Amino acid sequence: MSKLQGAMTIDVEDYFQVEAFAKLVDRNKWDSYERRVAGSTRKALSLFQQHDAKATFFILGWVAEREPELVREILAAGHEVASHGYAHQHVCGLTPEQFREDIVRAKGILEDIGGCAVQGYRAPCFSIDQDNHWAHEIIMETGHQYSSSIYPIKHDLYGVPNAPTEPFRLPNGLLEIPASTLPLGGKNLPISGGGYFRLLPLMISQWALKQHAKRHGQVVFYFHPWELDTEQPRMVDASRKSKFRHYLNLDRMEPRLSKLLNSLQWQSMADLYLTPDKTYPVVDWRSVKQAS
Repeated sequence: MSKLQGAMTIDVEDYFQVEAFAKLVDRNKWDSYERRVAGSTRKALSLFQQHDAKATFFILGWVAEREPELVREILAAGHEVASHGYAHQHVCGLTPEQFREDIVRAKGILEDIGGCAVQGYRAPCFSIDQDNHWAHEIIMETGHQYSSSIYPIKHDLYGVPNAPTEPFRLPNGLLEIPASTLPLGGKNLPISGGGYFRLLPLMISQWALKQHAKRHGQVVFYFHPWELDTEQPRMVDASRKSKFRHYLNLDRMEPRLSKLLNSLQWQSMADLYLTPDKTYPVVDWRSVKQAS
C-alpha cells in the first residue's frame, strides 16, 4: 500500500531572525551575527536525499541575497523554491505598499538567482488574518500562484481559529493552503510542525499528521533550518518563554524528523497542490468571522 502524502516545507531563516528574538535583535544589525542558515539547510537537504523526499523551501530574500549558491543547490536537488518575504516582517505591521515592496523584492531576488518562477509565498509567522485580507490581493497581483500564510488555531502571536482548515481559492483565484490542524473538542489543534513537533512525543505527532492525511488526502508540515542546529549561539538575554519556544528539544529534532520523513510520502507544495486534477472551493476571505 502506498504511503500517505504530505507537503514538506521549510521556512529558511536564521536563528537570529526568528520572532522569539525580535525584541532583542535589531533587523538593521542582522549582518553582524554569525550566519548559520546555509549549513543547517544543507543538513535538511541531506536528510531529504536519504529519504527520497521533496520539499518546498520558503526562503527569506535577505538570506537568498547572501547565500545564492544555497538557492541553486536546493533547485538542483529537485526541490521547490518559494518566498518567505524579504525581511521577516509581520504582514500586520506593514502597509499595503510596504508589503508589496517586500514580496516583490524577495520574489525578484529568488527568481534572478534560480532562473525560474516563484509560485508560492508564506507570510512570516502566518501573519495574514481578517485585518489584512488585502495581502491576498497583492500576493496574487505580484505573480504568486499560492499562499500558505494562515494557521487556523488560537495562538498568542498568530492564528485565525475558525478559518478554513483545508486549501481554498479566494475570489481572485489565489490558492491559500493553511497549515494543517486536527479538530478535537471543538478546537483546532496545531500539528503542522515547528515547536509543536519538538514539544509533543513523536508518536503523537505522527499519529495526528496521518489522521489529517487520511481524512483530507494530504497534510502540510513545516520546520526551520535552525531547528537542526544544536550548536547555534544562545540568546542569553531572551525571556524564559522565548528560550523555551526556541531551544526546546533541539537535540531531538534531527532523529525525529528522520523518522517522520520515512513515515509519509513527502512532496513539494507545487507538486502536491498545483495539479490540473485538483479543484478547491472558493471562499471569500472577508466573510470568515473571527471567533471570540
